[in-house]
Amino acid sequence: MMCRRTELYRELKQRITHFRHFCDTHQKHLQDLELLKCFKSEIQFELASNHFQNAQSGSLGDFVVDPTSPNSKDVVLRRKFDSGEEVAISAILGPPNYVKDLIFPRDAFMKVCVKKPALSFMVQFDCDVYEETDKGSDFDIYNAYYLKSSTCFSTSIYRGPLFRTLDDELQDAFKEYLIAKGIGVSLTNFLFHYLHKREQEQYVNWLKKGEAAFVAKERSLRESSETHS
Repeated sequence: MMCRRTELYRELKQRITHFRHFCDTHQKHLQDLELLKCFKSEIQFELASNHFQNAQSGSLGDFVVDPTSPNSKDVVLRRKFDSGEEVAISAILGPPNYVKDLIFPRDAFMKVCVKKPALSFMVQFDCDVYEETDKGSDFDIYNAYYLKSSTCFSTSIYRGPLFRTLDDELQDAFKEYLIAKGIGVSLTNFLFHYLHKREQEQYVNWLKKGEAAFVAKERSLRESSETHS
Protein backbone atom coordinates (compact mmCIF):
# COMPACT_ATOMS: atom_id res chain seq x y z
CA MET A 1 0.00 0.00 0.00
CA MET A 2 2.79 2.39 0.95
CA CYS A 3 4.69 1.57 -2.26
CA ARG A 4 1.61 2.27 -4.32
CA ARG A 5 1.08 5.63 -2.62
CA THR A 6 4.74 6.50 -3.16
CA GLU A 7 4.52 5.65 -6.86
CA LEU A 8 1.29 7.63 -7.16
CA TYR A 9 2.88 10.59 -5.39
CA ARG A 10 5.87 10.50 -7.72
CA GLU A 11 3.61 10.31 -10.75
CA LEU A 12 1.47 13.22 -9.56
CA LYS A 13 4.55 15.27 -8.75
CA GLN A 14 5.96 14.57 -12.20
CA ARG A 15 2.69 15.54 -13.87
CA ILE A 16 2.49 18.77 -11.84
CA THR A 17 6.07 19.61 -12.84
CA HIS A 18 5.25 18.97 -16.49
CA PHE A 19 2.07 21.05 -16.19
CA ARG A 20 3.94 23.97 -14.62
CA HIS A 21 6.57 23.78 -17.33
CA PHE A 22 3.81 23.77 -19.96
CA CYS A 23 2.15 26.82 -18.38
CA ASP A 24 5.44 28.70 -18.15
CA THR A 25 6.32 27.83 -21.74
CA HIS A 26 2.85 28.80 -22.95
CA GLN A 27 2.99 32.11 -21.07
CA LYS A 28 6.45 32.86 -22.47
CA HIS A 29 5.22 31.98 -25.94
CA LEU A 30 2.33 34.44 -25.64
CA GLN A 31 4.73 37.14 -24.46
CA ASP A 32 6.98 36.49 -27.44
CA LEU A 33 4.02 36.79 -29.82
CA GLU A 34 3.08 40.15 -28.27
CA LEU A 35 6.64 41.39 -28.63
CA LEU A 36 6.69 40.23 -32.24
CA LYS A 37 3.51 42.21 -32.89
CA CYS A 38 5.15 45.29 -31.34
CA PHE A 39 8.20 44.91 -33.56
CA LYS A 40 6.07 44.57 -36.70
CA SER A 41 3.90 47.54 -35.75
CA GLU A 42 6.90 49.78 -35.02
CA ILE A 43 8.61 48.81 -38.29
CA GLN A 44 5.46 49.62 -40.28
CA PHE A 45 5.12 52.96 -38.50
CA GLU A 46 8.74 53.98 -39.13
CA LEU A 47 8.66 52.95 -42.79
CA ALA A 48 5.39 54.81 -43.37
CA SER A 49 6.57 57.96 -41.57
CA ASN A 50 8.56 60.75 -43.14
CA HIS A 51 9.64 62.63 -40.03
CA PHE A 52 11.87 65.08 -41.86
CA GLN A 53 9.90 65.82 -45.02
CA ASN A 54 9.68 69.54 -44.18
CA ALA A 55 13.34 69.86 -43.28
CA GLN A 56 15.91 71.60 -45.42
CA SER A 57 18.27 68.83 -46.51
CA GLY A 58 21.18 71.17 -47.27
CA SER A 59 24.26 70.38 -49.32
CA LEU A 60 27.77 69.00 -48.85
CA GLY A 61 29.27 71.71 -51.03
CA ASP A 62 32.91 70.76 -51.65
CA PHE A 63 33.06 68.35 -48.72
CA VAL A 64 32.95 64.57 -49.11
CA VAL A 65 31.63 61.99 -46.64
CA ASP A 66 34.22 59.59 -45.28
CA PRO A 67 33.13 55.97 -45.71
CA THR A 68 32.21 54.80 -42.22
CA SER A 69 30.64 51.78 -40.62
CA PRO A 70 26.81 51.67 -40.97
CA ASN A 71 26.64 51.41 -37.18
CA SER A 72 28.91 54.40 -36.54
CA LYS A 73 27.32 57.16 -34.49
CA ASP A 74 29.26 60.03 -36.03
CA VAL A 75 29.81 61.24 -39.58
CA VAL A 76 33.14 62.52 -40.90
CA LEU A 77 33.41 65.07 -43.72
CA ARG A 78 36.60 66.17 -45.45
CA ARG A 79 37.63 68.92 -47.79
CA LYS A 80 41.03 69.64 -49.36
CA PHE A 81 41.74 73.00 -50.94
CA ASP A 82 43.97 73.57 -53.96
CA SER A 83 46.46 75.21 -51.61
CA GLY A 84 46.81 71.91 -49.73
CA GLU A 85 44.89 73.10 -46.70
CA GLU A 86 42.68 70.39 -45.21
CA VAL A 87 39.44 70.65 -43.23
CA ALA A 88 37.94 67.67 -41.40
CA ILE A 89 34.58 67.64 -39.62
CA SER A 90 33.28 65.06 -37.16
CA ALA A 91 29.63 65.40 -36.12
CA ILE A 92 27.45 63.36 -33.78
CA LEU A 93 23.92 63.73 -32.45
CA GLY A 94 23.54 65.10 -28.94
CA PRO A 95 20.89 64.38 -26.30
CA PRO A 96 17.16 64.89 -27.09
CA ASN A 97 15.94 68.45 -27.43
CA TYR A 98 12.50 68.83 -25.86
CA VAL A 99 11.76 72.25 -27.36
CA LYS A 100 8.41 72.13 -29.17
CA ASP A 101 7.82 72.83 -32.86
CA LEU A 102 11.22 71.51 -33.96
CA ILE A 103 11.59 69.08 -36.86
CA PHE A 104 14.71 67.42 -35.50
CA PRO A 105 14.57 65.96 -31.97
CA ARG A 106 18.29 66.40 -31.25
CA ASP A 107 21.02 69.00 -31.49
CA ALA A 108 24.47 67.95 -32.70
CA PHE A 109 28.08 68.29 -31.62
CA MET A 110 30.58 69.20 -34.34
CA LYS A 111 34.38 69.23 -34.27
CA VAL A 112 36.21 71.08 -37.03
CA CYS A 113 39.95 70.59 -37.60
CA VAL A 114 41.90 72.83 -39.97
CA LYS A 115 45.44 71.92 -41.04
CA LYS A 116 47.72 74.07 -43.15
CA PRO A 117 50.13 72.39 -45.59
CA ALA A 118 53.70 71.82 -44.42
CA LEU A 119 52.75 72.60 -40.80
CA SER A 120 52.62 69.97 -38.07
CA PHE A 121 49.99 71.68 -35.92
CA MET A 122 46.29 72.15 -36.58
CA VAL A 123 43.46 74.23 -35.18
CA GLN A 124 40.36 72.58 -33.71
CA PHE A 125 36.95 74.15 -33.13
CA ASP A 126 34.27 72.52 -30.95
CA CYS A 127 30.79 73.60 -31.95
CA ASP A 128 27.13 73.15 -31.08
CA VAL A 129 24.78 72.75 -34.04
CA TYR A 130 21.14 73.55 -33.40
CA GLU A 131 17.91 73.99 -35.32
CA GLU A 132 16.75 77.44 -36.39
CA THR A 133 13.16 77.59 -37.62
CA ASP A 134 13.78 80.42 -40.10
CA LYS A 135 16.86 79.01 -41.89
CA GLY A 136 17.07 75.38 -40.84
CA SER A 137 20.11 75.36 -38.57
CA ASP A 138 23.04 77.32 -37.19
CA PHE A 139 26.15 76.68 -35.07
CA ASP A 140 28.05 78.28 -32.20
CA ILE A 141 31.69 77.76 -31.29
CA TYR A 142 32.34 76.97 -27.62
CA ASN A 143 36.02 75.95 -27.87
CA ALA A 144 38.90 76.89 -30.16
CA TYR A 145 42.50 75.76 -29.69
CA TYR A 146 45.52 74.52 -31.57
CA LEU A 147 47.09 71.08 -31.40
CA LYS A 148 50.84 70.75 -31.90
CA SER A 149 50.33 67.70 -34.10
CA SER A 150 47.45 65.72 -35.55
CA THR A 151 48.32 62.84 -33.21
CA CYS A 152 48.72 64.85 -30.00
CA PHE A 153 45.45 64.97 -28.01
CA SER A 154 46.70 64.99 -24.42
CA THR A 155 44.50 67.01 -22.08
CA SER A 156 47.57 68.19 -20.13
CA ILE A 157 48.83 70.31 -23.03
CA TYR A 158 47.96 74.00 -22.92
CA ARG A 159 45.51 74.76 -25.71
CA GLY A 160 45.07 78.48 -25.33
CA PRO A 161 42.54 80.66 -23.45
CA LEU A 162 38.92 79.67 -22.93
CA PHE A 163 36.86 80.64 -25.95
CA ARG A 164 34.25 82.46 -23.89
CA THR A 165 36.97 84.77 -22.52
CA LEU A 166 37.92 86.01 -25.98
CA ASP A 167 36.76 89.34 -27.30
CA ASP A 168 33.28 89.15 -28.90
CA GLU A 169 34.60 90.43 -32.22
CA LEU A 170 37.30 87.75 -32.22
CA GLN A 171 34.69 85.07 -31.49
CA ASP A 172 32.60 86.33 -34.42
CA ALA A 173 35.71 86.39 -36.61
CA PHE A 174 36.39 82.71 -35.86
CA LYS A 175 32.85 81.82 -36.90
CA GLU A 176 33.19 83.82 -40.12
CA TYR A 177 36.46 81.96 -40.73
CA LEU A 178 34.66 78.60 -40.56
CA ILE A 179 31.85 79.87 -42.79
CA ALA A 180 34.48 80.91 -45.33
CA LYS A 181 35.78 77.31 -45.24
CA GLY A 182 32.34 76.11 -46.35
CA ILE A 183 30.82 75.42 -42.94
CA GLY A 184 27.64 77.41 -43.29
CA VAL A 185 23.90 76.92 -43.07
CA SER A 186 23.72 74.57 -46.05
CA LEU A 187 26.32 72.23 -44.55
CA THR A 188 24.84 72.21 -41.03
CA ASN A 189 21.41 71.53 -42.60
CA PHE A 190 22.98 68.57 -44.41
CA LEU A 191 24.53 67.27 -41.18
CA PHE A 192 21.25 67.52 -39.29
CA HIS A 193 19.30 65.73 -42.02
CA TYR A 194 22.00 63.09 -42.61
CA LEU A 195 22.52 62.22 -38.93
CA HIS A 196 18.81 61.97 -38.11
CA LYS A 197 17.99 59.95 -41.22
CA ARG A 198 20.82 57.53 -40.52
CA GLU A 199 19.71 57.18 -36.89
CA GLN A 200 16.22 56.29 -38.12
CA GLU A 201 17.65 53.74 -40.58
CA GLN A 202 19.78 52.18 -37.84
CA TYR A 203 16.71 51.99 -35.60
CA VAL A 204 14.66 50.26 -38.32
CA ASN A 205 17.51 47.79 -38.93
CA TRP A 206 17.60 47.03 -35.20
CA LEU A 207 13.84 46.44 -35.21
CA LYS A 208 14.14 44.11 -38.20
CA LYS A 209 16.85 42.09 -36.46
CA GLY A 210 14.63 41.79 -33.39
CA GLU A 211 11.69 40.71 -35.53
CA ALA A 212 13.84 38.12 -37.33
CA ALA A 213 15.04 36.69 -34.01
CA PHE A 214 11.48 36.21 -32.72
CA VAL A 215 10.33 34.76 -36.06
CA ALA A 216 13.19 32.25 -35.97
CA LYS A 217 12.34 31.33 -32.37
CA GLU A 218 8.67 30.88 -33.27
CA ARG A 219 9.58 28.67 -36.23
CA SER A 220 11.88 26.57 -34.04
CA LEU A 221 9.16 26.06 -31.41
CA ARG A 222 6.61 25.13 -34.06
CA GLU A 223 8.94 22.61 -35.68
CA SER A 224 9.79 21.15 -32.26
CA SER A 225 6.10 20.83 -31.42
CA GLU A 226 5.34 19.13 -34.72
CA THR A 227 8.22 16.71 -34.18
CA HIS A 228 7.01 15.68 -30.72
CA SER A 229 3.41 15.35 -31.86
